[in-house]
Amino acid sequence: MPGFKTSAGVALLSLVARSVAVPVVSEAATTVTSIPPVIPSQVSHHNVTSHGPYTGPSPTTTGALSTLVLAPSIPALPPGPDAYKYDRTGKLHAPMPAPYTPSGGRDTNGSAPVYRPLSDFDYESVALALYQEWIELDLFHWGLATFSVEDFEKVGLTAEDRFLIEFMADQEVGHATLLSNILGPHAPKQCTYNYPVSNVREFIDFCQKLTRFGESGVYGFLEHLNAGDVGTLLLQSISTEARQQMIFRQFEGLFPMPVWFEVGVPQSWAWTLLAPYISSCPANQTRLVWQNFPDLRILNQPNPARIDGSNVWNETTGGYTNTLSTQDVEPDQDCIKSDVVGINCSPGITRNRSMPLSYPGRQVFLEWDEPGKPIGPNNSYITNTTAGPPAFAGWVSQLNVTYTPLMNVTGNSAYTIQPNMSTFAGDPAVNGTIFLVLTDLDLYVTPYNLTMLNPHVYAVALYQSG
Repeated sequence: MPGFKTSAGVALLSLVARSVAVPVVSEAATTVTSIPPVIPSQVSHHNVTSHGPYTGPSPTTTGALSTLVLAPSIPALPPGPDAYKYDRTGKLHAPMPAPYTPSGGRDTNGSAPVYRPLSDFDYESVALALYQEWIELDLFHWGLATFSVEDFEKVGLTAEDRFLIEFMADQEVGHATLLSNILGPHAPKQCTYNYPVSNVREFIDFCQKLTRFGESGVYGFLEHLNAGDVGTLLLQSISTEARQQMIFRQFEGLFPMPVWFEVGVPQSWAWTLLAPYISSCPANQTRLVWQNFPDLRILNQPNPARIDGSNVWNETTGGYTNTLSTQDVEPDQDCIKSDVVGINCSPGITRNRSMPLSYPGRQVFLEWDEPGKPIGPNNSYITNTTAGPPAFAGWVSQLNVTYTPLMNVTGNSAYTIQPNMSTFAGDPAVNGTIFLVLTDLDLYVTPYNLTMLNPHVYAVALYQSG
């Protein structure tokens, strides 16, 4: 049978001007075959056999990648000269370059896309995303290999659920292949990792949090890329990551999507949260430019494994992601053991909790590290901040950054009050898995210029608000 011309793996079908008579048959044929086109090979990958903290020699190279630094920060400027130029009347204001095609847009002049970085910003951003895809590929395989069928079934995850986790690992192979091809021969390779979990529920919670900052870290830079064609491919991969994050919330018995808008955060926040779980990388691994902020521990981080998830103290496996710990959850407080609607938190399409994990007015107790700590691959990155002493907690969720003052600051600890604000009426802004940062200034920023806050950030963490 005739073949179709293919381009980038997508069949292109020619449209004809006249209709063609089609023979009518009573049943569809089941014997027709087609020859598949040449399929691009996957990037080389393997199951990492080594897991645990880094125990090797001291690194010979430390710190983030750097060149000449022109200024301590990027100055804040007013909107550009053409920011208000376009007249929003709904009418066309310029000649159309082709039928049904309005004027404007980026890369719409017919030039063929090349899918390559066009700047250091592009390369470093995509490289960060690739580090993220590699750890997810390993993490999903590691969890399936580490915990038994019985372990999964004890918390209500069946063979079909486990296969879904395996399929998500397969998705990461595709994502790693795509980004490696974009970056070229110096693309980051697989590393070894160290996960802060000891059972299935902690594993699922860590996956839920890891995919949260993986998704948000890409949203934060996507529209700033010089290479719009690369941004299109990243969007198509990160849309899958968003579905993964929702599935892990469902596996954890949480409401799957408790927000109206997904948050995007700066690359340095995502790298801060990712790097602690990378033990070591190959000797010639491409380094990243992004900052590693100090650790922020939430001492009463809400625990989704508890019936009263807000009534907790020190129930995490460590800072940064502040992954839940089940160690001190007594059987009568374990929500997965309840069969009461509103309390039960076993895996499900959706769950409502009669007692919320957090709420406006809640005291949140915080503790943070000083900068200067070795961290990340081979302990070769150093935590750093240019901020002064922390004065505010910044709650970063959806379209909002809301600040609350730190109170009773004693050394490297304080508390603050969870704010009561909405994105729009009816949409509580602090909900879901959000970002909590300590700052020295309550700087006004919006989703598109959130990186302006980086010089004022002292520490970064994830907060399980819902």
